[in-house]
Amino acid sequence: MGAGMEGGMKRMTGGTPIELRPRRKDFLVFGAPLIGEEEIREVEDTLRSGWLGTGPKTKRFEADFAAYTGARHAIALNSCTAGLHLALDAAGIGPGDEVITTPMTFCATANVIMHVGAKPVFADVDRRTFNLDPDAVAKAITPRTRAIIPVHFAGRPCDMEPLLDLAAKHGLIVIEDAAHATEARYHGLKVGAIGDMTAFSFYATKNVVTGEGGMLTTHSDHWAERIRVRSLHGLSKDAWKRYSSDGFQPYDTLYPGYKYNMMDLQASLGLHQLAKVDANLKRREEIWARYDEAFEGRFLIPAPPEPETVHARHLYTLLLEPEKLGMGQVDFLEALKAENIGAGIHFIALHLHSFYKDRLGTKRGDFPNAEWISDRTISLPLSPKLTNSDVDDVIAAVLRISGRA
Repeated sequence: MGAGMEGGMKRMTGGTPIELRPRRKDFLVFGAPLIGEEEIREVEDTLRSGWLGTGPKTKRFEADFAAYTGARHAIALNSCTAGLHLALDAAGIGPGDEVITTPMTFCATANVIMHVGAKPVFADVDRRTFNLDPDAVAKAITPRTRAIIPVHFAGRPCDMEPLLDLAAKHGLIVIEDAAHATEARYHGLKVGAIGDMTAFSFYATKNVVTGEGGMLTTHSDHWAERIRVRSLHGLSKDAWKRYSSDGFQPYDTLYPGYKYNMMDLQASLGLHQLAKVDANLKRREEIWARYDEAFEGRFLIPAPPEPETVHARHLYTLLLEPEKLGMGQVDFLEALKAENIGAGIHFIALHLHSFYKDRLGTKRGDFPNAEWISDRTISLPLSPKLTNSDVDDVIAAVLRISGRA
């Protein structure tokens, strides 16, 4: 590249020079959360209280989340990954068992299946929804299948009725990965109150933010008790109270559990984030509509939500058409970065990752719909923190890049 080229540094993509000088002054962080004064004051109160670990604010957050989802139980954890792992562990799934899930997800969804010694079995997705195709799931069931983990991709609820019917027919457990789907609803039911167990994420980019954190919901008293015990070293119920003002409380070890509990510091954020989640969803919907209007006819945009559902609007995923655009995902993301716009890819299909190719023998061609999406998808900034000017910058940058490509 020549420093003397007109317009500054340029990147060559497919033989076409692309201007890299940003029009935006500061970098727009992908997925930056909206944190208000209420959250800051609550965290300060927790710091001043001296009780930072699992305690009364975590219990309040659990109660609020159970009420929000309509689930009988909500157990606060340090991640959605912990929730998925505990769900499998509590259900007794282990070596020799198979669990069906989607290749269009973050690696944690399949990793936890490996953690309990079971085998992940991928089933292809629907190109329109990016969610598990129930017909593909039906074909993947074997005598070793013990559970299905559907992922509500980008906040769009899966078609749960046929999945639940398959589970009932074959005696399977349904564990929902709702990392993207706190606000989602399906046929009048809130996600979190549909399957046997549901795991949520409160990671820094999610719709409810605690920095790191998660929640597991269930209607089952039996599984809730197992999960609660196993989430904190396998200690007896309410072990967190052992240093409370009531004095030291004796406790017992009931199971070789895990260190998966949520802290009150995290719950301090979650209490107010959850209270704002529906108002924030309205802002996400406004931004989503702006993107749809700007990109329809130029890109493949997300399909509208299905009837009788609420989409949580977690990820806005454009599908590029490299053969028409003359540019692939990585070059497009680099061009956005040069415009000071952060973006991402959600996701590279898991069966194409080295570990799963080596361990499961998967290869390109096994799940064509997941591959088609994986090869084209990019995620644009979508957060209630975005100003109208930020949204304008994203739209202008995407259109500039596509125009000169």
